[in-house]
Amino acid sequence: MYPVYYRAGRGGYKSSYPHQAMRVARSSTVFYQRQNFYAHKGFVNKKPKVFTKRRFMFTAFQRYNPVTTPSEINMNGYNRKAPQKRRYDMPKYAVPPKKKTTKERIPQPKNTVAMLNELRHGLIYKLESQTGPVHAPLFTISVEVDGQKYMGQGRSKKVARIEAAATALRSFIQFKDGAVLSPLKPSGNLDFTSDEHLENDVSKSAITVDGQKKVPDKGPVMLLYELFNDVNFECINIDGAQNNCRFKMTVTINEKKFDGTGPSKKLAKNAAAKAALASLCNISYSPMVVPQKNVPLPIDDKSSSMELPQIHADTIGRLVLEKFMEVIKGQEAYSRRKVLAGIVMTENMNFCEAKVISVSTGTKCVSGEHMSVNGAVLNDSHAEIVSRRCLLKYLYAQLDLQCNQATAYQSIFVRNTDGQYPYKLKSGVHFHLYINTAPCGDARIFSPHENDTGVDKHPNRKARGQLRTKIESGEGTIPVKSSDGIQTWDGVLQGQRLLTMSCSDKIARWNIVGIQGSLLSSIIEPVYLHSIVLGSLLHPEHMYRAVCGRIEKSIQGLPPPYHLNKPRLALVTSAEPRNQAKAPNFGINWTIGDTELEVVNSLTGRTIGGQVSRITKQAFFVKYGFLMKNLPGILVRKVTTDYGQTKANVKDYQTAKLELFSAFKREDLGSWLKKPIEQDEFGLNE
Repeated sequence: MYPVYYRAGRGGYKSSYPHQAMRVARSSTVFYQRQNFYAHKGFVNKKPKVFTKRRFMFTAFQRYNPVTTPSEINMNGYNRKAPQKRRYDMPKYAVPPKKKTTKERIPQPKNTVAMLNELRHGLIYKLESQTGPVHAPLFTISVEVDGQKYMGQGRSKKVARIEAAATALRSFIQFKDGAVLSPLKPSGNLDFTSDEHLENDVSKSAITVDGQKKVPDKGPVMLLYELFNDVNFECINIDGAQNNCRFKMTVTINEKKFDGTGPSKKLAKNAAAKAALASLCNISYSPMVVPQKNVPLPIDDKSSSMELPQIHADTIGRLVLEKFMEVIKGQEAYSRRKVLAGIVMTENMNFCEAKVISVSTGTKCVSGEHMSVNGAVLNDSHAEIVSRRCLLKYLYAQLDLQCNQATAYQSIFVRNTDGQYPYKLKSGVHFHLYINTAPCGDARIFSPHENDTGVDKHPNRKARGQLRTKIESGEGTIPVKSSDGIQTWDGVLQGQRLLTMSCSDKIARWNIVGIQGSLLSSIIEPVYLHSIVLGSLLHPEHMYRAVCGRIEKSIQGLPPPYHLNKPRLALVTSAEPRNQAKAPNFGINWTIGDTELEVVNSLTGRTIGGQVSRITKQAFFVKYGFLMKNLPGILVRKVTTDYGQTKANVKDYQTAKLELFSAFKREDLGSWLKKPIEQDEFGLNE
């Protein structure tokens, strides 16, 4: 082999291998080939040539990397024959890439399941049986269409489902040649080209077991994709800070939109899918769908169900939240809250024209040193309690309309000609309470992450059903002590904590004596809540026990028309997340007809300006005195006693209240604690 010499600038390099020369050639622009350059390759007596970097790299690679066979290489590793001209391919970068030609997509034909879903929405496929050996099973799946069950078999569940759908389609599909396969069972004269059957079958789509609704086994998003072909999810809004985001997802189905919110996109998507399934197919994922084993169903409920339809529950929650955002505009500094509550009124269960009667926030009670002997402070500023007091304000305003014959028709009350009460609610008027979380007390004493359904391992546990009291100026509740339930004025001023009954206990009281209060009980029949909707932490067993179940066996001797009310319960699809922020010391309240909201300092029981609130005992006693003077049909026109004595004179109300307290004692659940009697010893100003 002849050594290779080449010069690059002033320096020189000697190499015995061409690839080394090629490697050095990459670092220079111009190279000179000596006369003996690569003489052993047949280039003797050739004139020197100048190669640029790219050209040299190209020719060197081609000439000194020939494809050889083992027979052409000798022991020293060099070819026996002289090199011959070969055909060389151009580098990859020298050949322009071929453009990919996109072929038009041929639409794939729909399978029978998709075709059947277009004609019938909300169909449920059920696995009937599985036969055959393990390595070759045979599945049988059924689908019910118009009351007729169609079967299909296959080696997989998918194939069996397709066969079942094909069997159903053959019963009513007309083929191109005009032949019509007779249905297995006549399903009536239906026009399958119209959309009427889709609307008629919506209410029949709910999954039922033994006549009761059952939560579907599949997730809401998966089930929604199975039932509908055109499903589009979109994230339209993100609220809150980075560590406390609130996502809003919208799903569009058949040009109808359904919203869902959650702390993550996944949960918001699930909430939107649940709302769509509840509205379009009457399929609910509420924990109230399948009652717990230990929860007895209402005896006097015709439908034997405690569940409020999911679409109605979502409407109630949405209306209260929208009204809160509306009234808080301009005073965003008071929008901080932990508990939000509101009351919605419907007529004949028409939720399209539902009205928000009250909205409130708050989580604390008055401090003992701010008690009032004139009824000028709010003792309990918890949101659900304040909303009920706002409802009282609305009821007084509706009775004011009866004082004038020209406006009497606008009132929700009518004259009661066949009863002992002068007035009663119009037929079909219902009130619905919304709370964004379970009420404090017995309804909230459970772990939301522990599965304690089924057989109760501790049925005699003393903590369950116990009466509980709120902590003064704080959050949470503690069980009442076994005492006579009396608190003294001087004891509280001396430092004893002022105790207030929990919200769960007060709601249980409302389900016996009504939400109208003792003063109005001398004018109108008892008014009860039709439903309670929660935004989070709904446990069917605990909630039912807290609001009515713990006394249903022991309550007796109620004077008619007082009775044990069992409100319907529901949980909204877009559950509110747990709020870890510290609860503010203020709360807001708004009642329909108010021009602006009222902000109350929860610790003092007065407005932030130090004024008397418009929903205090004092304010209601003044309204009551006006009604007694001006309302038609009232026998005793003048109020001569103080506030406490006037309430005590409403005999039926007091009898029902005492029976409630006795029922708690008979169940060994504790004694109801009363406020110091000095709070009610104030009268009307002349």
